[in-house]
Amino acid sequence: MLNQVVIVGRLVQEPTVEKTESGKERSFVTLAVPRSYKNAEGEYETDFVDCVLWGGVASNTAEYCKKGDLVGIKGKVETNTYENADGEKKKSTQIVAEKVTFLSTAKEKESDNEKSDDDLDM
Repeated sequence: MLNQVVIVGRLVQEPTVEKTESGKERSFVTLAVPRSYKNAEGEYETDFVDCVLWGGVASNTAEYCKKGDLVGIKGKVETNTYENADGEKKKSTQIVAEKVTFLSTAKEKESDNEKSDDDLDM
């Protein structure tokens, strides 16, 4: 059996790192992934995929990525069950990242904007 996922999307919030009680670094991020087809109203919908990053992957992503950056995540799907405050059983599904690839960063966007401004001055 194989549990492997590759997903590409944009970060919907700034990645931040927290430390667990055992001292491990962890980051929770959500990727916005637009669907490649239109719904009945003729609009593209977007899926929001929760991911958890650990250790160096978490710290590097928080250091180099910002909200809106395009990233690729390779990992595995993990589903957990828990009981909410009302005693109802709930499920949560997330991707546990093994690798994050930075596809575009805010720094690249800034340099693209600077190039565009320079082109206007000519």
